[in-house]
Amino acid sequence: MSPGIAISAVERVGTESATADMGHFGRKAIARGWLGLVLPACVLSYLGQGELILSDESAISSPFFLLTPDWARLPMVVLATAATVIASQAVITGAFSVASQAAQLGYLPRLRIAHTSASTIGQIYVPFINWLLMVSVLTLVFAFHSSAALAYAFGMAVVGTITITTLLFFYLARVRFRTPLWLVLTGAGVLLAVDLLFFAANLTKLLHGAWLPLLIGLTAFAVMTTWSRGREVVTRERARAEGPLREFVTDLHDRRAAFTRVPGTAVFLNRGKETAPLALRANVEHNHVLHEQVVILSLETDTVPYVPDSERIVVDDLGFAQDGVIHVVARYGYIETPNVPATLALLEPESTEGRVSLDGASYFLSKIELTRGDAPTMAPWRKRLFIATSYVTADAAEYFGLPRDRTVIMGSRIAV
Repeated sequence: MSPGIAISAVERVGTESATADMGHFGRKAIARGWLGLVLPACVLSYLGQGELILSDESAISSPFFLLTPDWARLPMVVLATAATVIASQAVITGAFSVASQAAQLGYLPRLRIAHTSASTIGQIYVPFINWLLMVSVLTLVFAFHSSAALAYAFGMAVVGTITITTLLFFYLARVRFRTPLWLVLTGAGVLLAVDLLFFAANLTKLLHGAWLPLLIGLTAFAVMTTWSRGREVVTRERARAEGPLREFVTDLHDRRAAFTRVPGTAVFLNRGKETAPLALRANVEHNHVLHEQVVILSLETDTVPYVPDSERIVVDDLGFAQDGVIHVVARYGYIETPNVPATLALLEPESTEGRVSLDGASYFLSKIELTRGDAPTMAPWRKRLFIATSYVTADAAEYFGLPRDRTVIMGSRIAV
């Protein structure tokens, strides 16, 4: 029985710890660990527990622990507890990674992220998510009192995850791998038939706790889709207020007498690639000044984890050479956290006209104040949710790694 004990111990860790850190270890390591260790352990353990229940129906109360001999039961409890801690920690760090990637892709507001390793970029800590998890767990503990009361909620969460995974897998097979439609429908039909049967069975337990994961999922879906839609509205209104970038630069050359060039380098961060930053426009139109060297920096998030430094930046002189104004587009992977000074250090002298000095550069940010407008851009409750969610947005200067003593924030207002 000792080999079975070892296999059961591995199985007890749970598959969550094998997949939650996908962003840290990569697909190959997870696939090898799953196929070579976790899957065989789970199959053999479940078959062993099933055989035990068939031979002794009273063992249904705790087949995993009753599968072990008496002398190994206490060590197995200790091992299972340690495995639970490991699996829980993997889920927590996985939540940090997923939240960070969602923010980079525009489905969550910009979150404050602390990097906990100087050598591994994926090791991060997100304070807001950590506190949210703590409050959620404590609420569940006090509301349900015991893990047994959460059995139906856990079942719905597992079945729902399996069903969504099946749908996403076959979508990926069709769109990414170009699998023939008949093969996709055949495979999806068989697997979805089983998944939906289990899902339908769990729907009968909605009033007994199965509603909880559905509520959590719908809440997360509402927040993420609302934030994505709200960003589209803000981006559109902001682009309208900013105006085309090339027209703005051309206008600067046409009315040079209307402003004064002051010494130094100014870096203006901008979300769009084709529009003039609000802070730059305000600096020229209201303060009537323009720095001798101006860097307009637009940040993009790609759908890949990392972007090599050799492919990170693209420089454009906007049609006027030697005028001290350049446009830089910086690309980041969805796992990476932007660091503006480090990115600008990649600029080569020939692409910046050889006069950009970053040592004393000033950084300008445009801060948007959101208000509820009358335009039917979103449902009223979505507008309130979007504005409320914006309050958890991390400080832009800290997020982009800007020196606070050389960062200037200029505000404007947009109605959603």
